[in-house]
Amino acid sequence: MNILVMSWRDPKHPLAGGAEQVDHEHHKGWIAAGNKVTLFSSSFTNAKKIEEIDGVKIIRKGNQILGVQLQALFWYLFERKEKFDLVVDEFHGIPFFTPLYIWGPKMAVLQEVARDVWLKNDLHYPLNVIVGNIGYYFEPLVYLLYRQIIFMVGSQSAKKELHEMKISNENIKVVPHGVILDLPKNKLEKEKIKTVIFLGALAKDKGIEDAIKTFAILNKKSDYQFWIVGKGGEDYLSYLKGLCKKLAIENKVIFWGFVSQKKKFELLTRAHIMLNPSLLEGFGLVNIEANACATPVVAYNCPGLVDSVENNQSGKIIEKNIPAEMAKEIDGILKNKNEYKKLQNGALEWSQRFSWEASRKLSLDLVESLGIK
Repeated sequence: MNILVMSWRDPKHPLAGGAEQVDHEHHKGWIAAGNKVTLFSSSFTNAKKIEEIDGVKIIRKGNQILGVQLQALFWYLFERKEKFDLVVDEFHGIPFFTPLYIWGPKMAVLQEVARDVWLKNDLHYPLNVIVGNIGYYFEPLVYLLYRQIIFMVGSQSAKKELHEMKISNENIKVVPHGVILDLPKNKLEKEKIKTVIFLGALAKDKGIEDAIKTFAILNKKSDYQFWIVGKGGEDYLSYLKGLCKKLAIENKVIFWGFVSQKKKFELLTRAHIMLNPSLLEGFGLVNIEANACATPVVAYNCPGLVDSVENNQSGKIIEKNIPAEMAKEIDGILKNKNEYKKLQNGALEWSQRFSWEASRKLSLDLVESLGIK
């Protein structure tokens, strides 16, 4: 088949994250089975207009927010292109509205229903309030266009949320994610000082502010050090560093910024606990990555996180989504050697259940059942 995918970011986009990694792995699997994949995505500074990555042909046009959707519409309707057997419409808050102008076979891919995330955007006031409310109240209406479309999601949480948007359960197919590991070749020990790590985009909806508040509470309980791994905007990063100073933990927190895959797994291996206070996730691959390094995860009781953290095996899901509760759980685990060892063993076992080989086969079966051969 000849498959067209429309997504707001491609794997090389500066803000690409776990969702883009997941999508690319599926695309590679489809190509390995003999299909062609073209990805229409947004442009960015110094980006090539057309590029090929692992066999995926990437066409870049427009800005990642709304611009790429408009460019996709004009490109599909008015420019010369190949005939496609299946069009994949990827949701990242805003989809490509393909039911309005593409009549052939289609599939939608969704990591999570945004809803409250709209209200946690990083725009300046009053734009943050305006955009947040428009997104929050407009999103349910968008799904009305997709009631006859098959959705591929990565977790049962995403399926449940999508069903609440009036999409039939029969039209929602769960394809669990795999995980890509780059574990240290040499054996690394945990840090001598109790170390808690946050890994993810430095954004409000990822819970970084709650992570820092948790650090401040833990700092009063015992001798800790705290690592923050991930990228964010300069203004927000400056605010977060100011928050650390205000909470008197600036000397205990290291901002690592964006790191390589190799460095990421080194840090995950050396840390004792990873905390994940995200507001919402499609799944939470970072939790599996931490578990593969024998690092348990303490997470908020939120969609996606309850799918990627096996409570009392690979880590802990806390009851109340507040920093005080998270700090209490982390401190309790690290003060109980037997409990910590049990969670380490459980984390390693849990991480071994996720395979890209199995995941790619499931998504391949799905796209081949929908497209025209």
